[in-house]
Formats: sequence, structure tokens, C-alpha cells
Amino acid sequence: MSQQQQQLELDWATMVERAGPYPLDAFDFVREGLNYTARRVHEDHEHHTEMDRHVDGQQLCIGLREYAIDCFGLLAPEVLGHWHIHRTDDFGRIVFAMIDAGLMSKTTDDTMEDFRSVYDFAEAFSMNELMRSISPN
Repeated sequence: MSQQQQQLELDWATMVERAGPYPLDAFDFVREGLNYTARRVHEDHEHHTEMDRHVDGQQLCIGLREYAIDCFGLLAPEVLGHWHIHRTDDFGRIVFAMIDAGLMSKTTDDTMEDFRSVYDFAEAFSMNELMRSISPN
């Protein structure tokens, strides 16, 4: 393994360790969910710069809920719980750990507060909400 590969692996390990109890899969999910959310929020525009595709913390939390349901269906709350994600603040901790590691960027207006209590997980991932989100309209 090259020194650069070892450094990259170490940086990921350090980032994961600093963020809390979240596994690497949770970071991958948030990264992919950010792309999913940006596409949905900005779907009416063809060409965007990175700043044009920016989403705020609340938009990202809502998008991550939708992305989890799209990916995991009725198992979404169990998968997120397995990754120690139990509230929207957890998404924020993962995002800001990735920002600190240079893997994501933020604006001067973005704060951890944007992720606080965006929705209640028990309600957002209740069976009624899951069925409503999954069933075709």
C-alpha cells in the first residue's frame, strides 16, 4: 500500500473516530444522499456549479429520509438505527465530520443547528409514513 493510500485510509479512520459511533457505511450513505438531495432540490436546472447545488441542513435531512426509504424501503429505520443514526442531529455530526475532513464544503451560513430536530425519527419512519412514501401515487 502506498503512503498516499495509507494516509487516505488514516484520514477516513480519524474522521470516523472523531464523529462518533457511526460506521463508514453511514458516511457513504450521507455522501450519496447529498447527491440525491441536490439533484431533487435542483432538478429544474440543467447546469450547476457546486454552490448552485448547495442544500441546507434541513433540506438534506428531508432528502436523507427520502433516500433511506428509496434505498431500504420498510427497513430504513432499522438500517439507520444499526448505523447509530436515531435523529437528524446524527446526520449533522456526520456532515460536519466530513466538512472538517475536507470531503464536503459548507457556506458561512451552515451550522450544526440546521440539523437539530428537523423531524422526529419515530414519526418520520413510522409504518404509516413509510407506507405512504412507498406506495405509488
